[in-house]
Amino acid sequence: MRIFPRFNSLSRAVHEEEEREHDEEIITYPRTRSEGSSCISLTVWRKSLVISCKGFTVIDSYGNLVYRVDNYTGHPGQVTLMDASGKSILNMCRRRKLGLLDSWFVYEGEVGNQRTWRSNLSRSSESPICCVRKHVNILHGNSNVQAYVYLGASHSDKRFAAFTIEGSYAHRTCKVLDDCKRVVAEIKRKEANTKNVSFGVDIFQLIVHPGLDPGFAMALVLLLDQMFT
Repeated sequence: MRIFPRFNSLSRAVHEEEEREHDEEIITYPRTRSEGSSCISLTVWRKSLVISCKGFTVIDSYGNLVYRVDNYTGHPGQVTLMDASGKSILNMCRRRKLGLLDSWFVYEGEVGNQRTWRSNLSRSSESPICCVRKHVNILHGNSNVQAYVYLGASHSDKRFAAFTIEGSYAHRTCKVLDDCKRVVAEIKRKEANTKNVSFGVDIFQLIVHPGLDPGFAMALVLLLDQMFT
């Protein structure tokens, strides 16, 4: 699926350098990736393609629409990541505990929709993929940490987090680290090839390293946006 011409032209200019580095076109993004595959570079535009909606548009280095979020303003506690055709891939639902800590649960497909997600999540026929919890640095701890990601519905001891997100989402400089402290995804500022041109913070890069599902990485971006904007 091709996005509209104006943004497609911008995409080609933005990725001029990246296209020369790719030997073959990326066609699909499977749920699982082999360790031998190369990094995937996506451009994230903090804007919906639908007029009057807020959301995100994600394209690959060839100008193809990969993911989108068209609207989540009506339900601030729910975010849905869709593919280019509009099919729901991941659904994220917020659950607040004691009025202080927000935990986000990530489900596949339509699980956790607005009608059911507020009920007892443990009774759902579908278990969450993971739980993402914002790091709150009150008296101690690593101030560089943005959030912790726990597999399944567990969200307790940060020592057992499957992934740790460090850096600053506000400045679009974040790294996602696995439990062995290896970088599996990065959020970076988009550098323009033309002098005196700046993309600001609304257009940035998501670099996904081998072994991590790009859709899952994009879901973490959406949750960081919910937590820090």
